[in-house]
Amino acid sequence: MHLINWARDEESLGGLASLEELAAACREGDRKAQKKLFDRLAPKMMAVCLRYMGNREDAQDVLQEGFVTLFTKLDSYSGSGSFEGWSRKIFVNTALMHLRKTDALGLSDDITEARSLFTEEATPLQKMGYKELMEMVSSLPADARTVFNMFVVEGYSHKEIAATLGCTEATSRSKLQRARLQLQEMIKAKQ
Repeated sequence: MHLINWARDEESLGGLASLEELAAACREGDRKAQKKLFDRLAPKMMAVCLRYMGNREDAQDVLQEGFVTLFTKLDSYSGSGSFEGWSRKIFVNTALMHLRKTDALGLSDDITEARSLFTEEATPLQKMGYKELMEMVSSLPADARTVFNMFVVEGYSHKEIAATLGCTEATSRSKLQRARLQLQEMIKAKQ
């Protein structure tokens, strides 16, 4: 109880409270803790939303929906694992639900097999900055961008991606391959 009182102290919320402490205070209905939790998580979760949505407007919508979900499901956070990791899953799932609603993932199409063209030439990629690469990822079609983010950035397996998106593992691999090929073409064009 002392910990919650400490977290509620306005000055304590200035930056010393951990995310777990802020979450505990939020469960108690502390509005200042809710604001502080939002302020601490929003930049990181906005980056997640941008990676999946590809544009700022949709990413902001998903960010808002994600925070609504996060605050309504705070009681389901068990305390095992990091609160940030638990939160990230909420935002990824919110982005995926948004993409499913608009069929942006193209899951109604079944992609059979992707071309397997790889180039070992990494020099242009080494010259490229993170921001430029993320802009290229954002410009991918929603289905390829989503699988790329889930596999490369979030670390999901093709089996997990297939189960989450409701497609086959072959479709997941195909969409990842398509994303890689398109990124390679964009990188080559920058040479």
